[in-house]
Amino acid sequence: MNNDNKDFDPMLSIPSMEELDRQWKEREAAQNYTKTTSRKNTTKRTASGHNNARNNAQRRTMAEAPRQSNKAKANKKQRRAKEKKPKKFKKFRLFLKIFLLIFLIACLGVLMVFYFKYGDDLLKWKKEAKTIVEQSTKKTFQASETSMIYASNKKMIAKLRGDKDASYINFEDIPQAAIDCMVVTEDKDFYEHSGVSLLSTGKAAFLLVKSKIQKQHISRGGSTITQQLAKNVFLSNEQTYERKVREMFLAVELEKKYTKDEIMEFYMNNICFGNAHFGIEAASKAYFSKSAKDLDLAEIAFLCAIPNRPTYYDPLDHFDNANKRKERILKQLLDDGKITAAEYSDAMYEEIILKPADAVKSQDYMTTYAITCATKALMKSQGFEFKTEFKTNQEKEEYGKEYKTVYEECHSSLYTGGYRIYTSLSMSKQSKLQKSVNTTLKGFKDKTKDGTYKLQGAATSIDNKTGFVVAIVGGRKQKNTTGYTLNRAFQSARQPGSCFKPLVVYTPQLERGYTPSTIVDDSRFKGGPRNSGGTYLGKIPLRTAVEKSKNVVAWRLFKELTPKVGLSYVLKMNFANIVANDYYLSASLGGLTNGVSTVEMASAYATIENNGVYRDATCVTKITDSSGNVVIDNKKNREKKQVYEETAARMMTDILEGVLIRGTASGHQLSNMACAGKTGTTNDKKDGWFCGYTPYYTTVVWVGYDSPKTLDDLYGSTYPLTIWQDYMEKIHENLEYEDFPSYKGESSINHKSTDSSANSYDTPSETLDPEAVDNTAEPDKTTKPAATKAPTKTQEPAQTTAPTQEPAQTQAPAEDIPNTDQNTEDIPEGAE
Repeated sequence: MNNDNKDFDPMLSIPSMEELDRQWKEREAAQNYTKTTSRKNTTKRTASGHNNARNNAQRRTMAEAPRQSNKAKANKKQRRAKEKKPKKFKKFRLFLKIFLLIFLIACLGVLMVFYFKYGDDLLKWKKEAKTIVEQSTKKTFQASETSMIYASNKKMIAKLRGDKDASYINFEDIPQAAIDCMVVTEDKDFYEHSGVSLLSTGKAAFLLVKSKIQKQHISRGGSTITQQLAKNVFLSNEQTYERKVREMFLAVELEKKYTKDEIMEFYMNNICFGNAHFGIEAASKAYFSKSAKDLDLAEIAFLCAIPNRPTYYDPLDHFDNANKRKERILKQLLDDGKITAAEYSDAMYEEIILKPADAVKSQDYMTTYAITCATKALMKSQGFEFKTEFKTNQEKEEYGKEYKTVYEECHSSLYTGGYRIYTSLSMSKQSKLQKSVNTTLKGFKDKTKDGTYKLQGAATSIDNKTGFVVAIVGGRKQKNTTGYTLNRAFQSARQPGSCFKPLVVYTPQLERGYTPSTIVDDSRFKGGPRNSGGTYLGKIPLRTAVEKSKNVVAWRLFKELTPKVGLSYVLKMNFANIVANDYYLSASLGGLTNGVSTVEMASAYATIENNGVYRDATCVTKITDSSGNVVIDNKKNREKKQVYEETAARMMTDILEGVLIRGTASGHQLSNMACAGKTGTTNDKKDGWFCGYTPYYTTVVWVGYDSPKTLDDLYGSTYPLTIWQDYMEKIHENLEYEDFPSYKGESSINHKSTDSSANSYDTPSETLDPEAVDNTAEPDKTTKPAATKAPTKTQEPAQTTAPTQEPAQTQAPAEDIPNTDQNTEDIPEGAE
């Protein structure tokens, strides 16, 4: 054991009580000191922290003050908006309630008016629809009613019958592709609706209202396939609300009686595929010369493109239009899953080759003209407005599209509607006129490759008592002719030559103070036209200027009148081919861009004979339905208008009588009747005309080549005048002689005598160009005589804009227009 431990005494290490008390007091004092120091330090730190926080708060407050101000303003606005919003919403709800109440009252009023005005009609139409459909059978959709055309003696001229009777096929024979094409393009909901599609009808109605408001032509077909079938079979093409409502009633009833397949069968056999071909089988044979069951997809789609607008998609006249629509139909078939992509591709790239069947018809000019007149009569009865003047080219194009569409619909209805068409055409006069044309031109035997005579003639004859066409010849009669040949009498427009002068120059000027005895200047001037043979008469009466067909006088008077005023007269008489490029002085000599037809010229000269009153040229007197109900009555309801003043028209007749006595047609007056007329020959003798009339009849004759070319001895006074005289002599046999009425202020001098001494004015000797005038300047204008009464102001056409600059005199607007530097007269030099 260690000695240190050995000497250790534990009791000696225990402190005494005094020591413990002292140590406790020291520890206590030390602890108190520590706490006091710590508390002071803590207080200091706390005060310092408070100061820093206070400073930071102040800084934050200063920085956030603008934001808090803006936020306060925004909150204030929101509180105000919340306070006002209930008030506004409350006012809006009140306004909406009032508006709805007024709207409902208005609708109720409209419904009440509609009910009281049309309620009985609606019930009647619904009942009629039910009766019609109940009485129908499958044969109703197979047979087409034949229309008949009658001559003036009530003998039948022709029967118009559609081809669907012989081409009707059953549903199982209709290619499925054809059905799919018609569904996707005409009526996608065909198998869902009950005859009428309210959605399509609503869209069509909306577009109709929109077009009325915007004054634009906007059309949308709202008719289902069933509605189209009802219209084609039971109704007309009349564009009225009544027809539309009846169509809807019929469609609903058809859906009740027949299955969808039956309706589709009827539809595919009754729709028009253009050119009077009804049904897909007839169309297939007409355009591809094979049955519908033998068509491929591309050919089927091509045919199904036609019915939407048969004229616009006519495959013979507008192949490209039909082909483009075919492509759209194929795309619709692809989109609707009806064909595969491979089938679509093959059909798209397939070339469509038409093989039209040969037409088996007859060369009958009466029939072709009667059909055209009947079609236009139906168009007019349905509210179509015919126009000859347009403000813009766009307006003209839109009119042309609408015209073709309506014409095709009305034309097609003639072959299925069972009409009875009564005409003024006389079979005996037709035979005489045709014979006169054939006999006069029989020496010209040259033919084209298709066997048509090269030299042709056309003529139109009008009954002056009624204004109706009694005979019309569109060409020389030929044997072994298939198809309706061109009817040149109304389907061809040719340059009229000097025949145009009385219409646009002389008769209008006779309204403005000129008389047959007014002295005019027939002296050549620089920049003016030439007379026949280069001869001029100087100062002569107006009568002589017309009789000798002096170009210089007509040109001067037309310039004084202005082309715009002069051409307004023929526009009033519905000349259809006057265009902006015709508003030049060359029109005074018949220089027109397109030309005129014999029907137009005959109606114009008949207007002069009828004391200036124009009557629309037509051969249709009346049209009835198969039951005898009158559809059109032209004897009672026919366009008439005063184009020329009565006195001016009678003066013109008096002057034109002299043409056949002393003028360019001298020696060809009729033996037993008063007659008047005018010759016309175009540039280079390519067209010859004679327009003449008696108190009984007006007849106009044209002779020329279809492809214009010169015929050395063609003048108005040769072949045309020979035809006119031969025909007019025959139809005036046994008629009582009648003279033309006189006019107020007519001279007592006998102007009908062939003796020049009977004239009050001696015609001066002719002078030869160029000595007739001084070519350095235009002579003074012809002095216009004082009018015996205030001239009638002629309204100028506002629609057609005349060009602002006269073309160069060496150029003519068209091939056959008289050239101002060439001979442009009616007779050969020295042939008078």
